[in-house]
Amino acid sequence: MPIGEFSTGRDVSLDFITPTGPLRLAGLKNFSSKQDLTDKKIKLINGRTVHQRFFDGWSGAFEAERADSTLDDYFCALEDNYFSGNPENPITITETVNEPDGSISQYRFEGVLLKLDDAGAWKADETVPQKVSFVAERRRKVA
Repeated sequence: MPIGEFSTGRDVSLDFITPTGPLRLAGLKNFSSKQDLTDKKIKLINGRTVHQRFFDGWSGAFEAERADSTLDDYFCALEDNYFSGNPENPITITETVNEPDGSISQYRFEGVLLKLDDAGAWKADETVPQKVSFVAERRRKVA
C-alpha cells in the first residue's frame, strides 16, 4: 500500500512467466528497470541541430535472497538446453503497481532474457544474495 502521495517499494509485485510456467522468487528484494535508447545528433548544413531517438528495448536487474534452488535450477536448465542445441525461449515479466490514488497500473516486459550475474556468496551466519539482470524487447502497458 502506498504511503501518502508517493509510491514505495512495497507497492510493486512481479510475475516472471517462463515457457514452462511461473518462476516464483520467494526472497525478491529489489527490482529496477530502464528504457534503452540510442540518440543520434544530426547537424544540418544550415547549422541547426536535430535529434533522432531510436528505442532499443529495456533492461534492468533484481536481487533475491536465496530461499530455495529456484534460480539455480532455472539457469541450469537454460545451460543444459544451450548445450543440447535447443533455442532459448524468452520469458515475460509483469510488473503490477498499486498507485497512491488506489488505482493499479500494470506493465509487461516482453521478449525477456535473464542473466545470472551473481549466484551468491556463501558465508557463515549470512543470507545468500543472488543477482540477476535482464534485457527485454519492449514494455507495454496492459492495465
